[in-house]
Amino acid sequence: MRKIVILGNGIAGITAARHIRKRSDDEILVISAETDHFFSRTALMYVYMGHMTKEHIKPYEDHFWEQNRIRLLRAYVRRVDFEAKSLEIENGTRILYDELILATGSKPNRFGWPGQDLDGVQSLYSMQDLDLMETNSRGIERAVIVGGGLIGIEMTEMLLTRNIPVTFLVREDSWMKRITPPEESQMINRHIREHGVDFRLGTELEEILGDDSGRVRAAVTKDGDTIPCGLLGLTVGVSPNVEFLRDSGLEIERGILVDGHLRTNQPHVWAIGDCAQLRDPAPGRPPIEAVWYVGRAMGEVAARNLCGEALPYRQGIWFNSAKFFDLEWQVYGTVPAQPREGEETLFWEHESGKKSLRINYRSEDLAVVGFNVMGIRYRHELCHQWLEDERPLPWVLENLGAANFDPEFFRQHESDLVATYNQRHPDRPVKLKRRRGLRHLLQLGRAS
Repeated sequence: MRKIVILGNGIAGITAARHIRKRSDDEILVISAETDHFFSRTALMYVYMGHMTKEHIKPYEDHFWEQNRIRLLRAYVRRVDFEAKSLEIENGTRILYDELILATGSKPNRFGWPGQDLDGVQSLYSMQDLDLMETNSRGIERAVIVGGGLIGIEMTEMLLTRNIPVTFLVREDSWMKRITPPEESQMINRHIREHGVDFRLGTELEEILGDDSGRVRAAVTKDGDTIPCGLLGLTVGVSPNVEFLRDSGLEIERGILVDGHLRTNQPHVWAIGDCAQLRDPAPGRPPIEAVWYVGRAMGEVAARNLCGEALPYRQGIWFNSAKFFDLEWQVYGTVPAQPREGEETLFWEHESGKKSLRINYRSEDLAVVGFNVMGIRYRHELCHQWLEDERPLPWVLENLGAANFDPEFFRQHESDLVATYNQRHPDRPVKLKRRRGLRHLLQLGRAS
């Protein structure tokens, strides 16, 4: 029986543990310094907002771990000795392993701003950050959030539920303009402002000022504005949490380098999730993808390889989803800020400015390569299948109503996108088919 140690209890590490247990009787030990139990990181904001408790964001009951013979250890690992196949935790204890899975996740970026270590300056990634935000936001009159990503919007929404005014600073002149098409980026800009946020685009942080007690009192922008605040959220992205491993003999660039089966350069050592960097990523895809869905997929692939299968990790079709206050967003496949060479885009936006549909497709054969959906829910399994099958745009438009996942009495808008296409191509119009039952939808997704 082998001893398998998993460093990190996020979605990647716990998925690996579950799939190893399904396939073996090996001893499994999961080590984390953050929490006793695995929790849903994406639900942290809902605990602060009062919609859930910490107990609610644990996907498994406490007895799950003993029942499945997965041992949990709350400890901080100081160093790893790959030659001795051991880990040293903070109290000096050494833990031996036969196989080691590194799933150490991410850490929030900090870029050396003066004052960034003051009390009241924080990000939102860990359970400790959630507890810190409870303390830091108590009794304050205003907060400043720096950084235009999803965590910045989450922190802004959280604070507004406590009636704390927020100034939101974004360096670019439109929200995430480098990766989001301009129409959708502008829609998000409007949506943020409609919720009462002091939203300042094209604004960079210069320094953070503190009071005599060492607590943040104001943010200073490069334009010279001084914005008083009692909490400053730094949400300028994340980086792989690998610094404690850099002098260990592990090959690391930004993240831990892994091959196509998620093995590192050290024997019997694997890396998965946010901390893993693919040596040979798929064309057009980054080598590090720090999202929940990737962590889950990597966890299963690493477990199956560790248990004797020869299963390559494939990045597959990109998917991500988010919410901007009450505006839902889903992206399937490839939808960059501007279509790639040889690709075109079909776009429709509702007159309310709160819903839109975009489909990107290849010019040569009209094969659909990506969906961008704002304010409307689409079925993941169908969009994924259509992209995998490289369905042509006219066929997708005819069947687009099948992908809509909104409740039955919501108004459907697929006919508007079809009308936009027909105006562009009056010589070869398409007609939207009526929606069918669930059995038909499944058949539609699998049909050749």
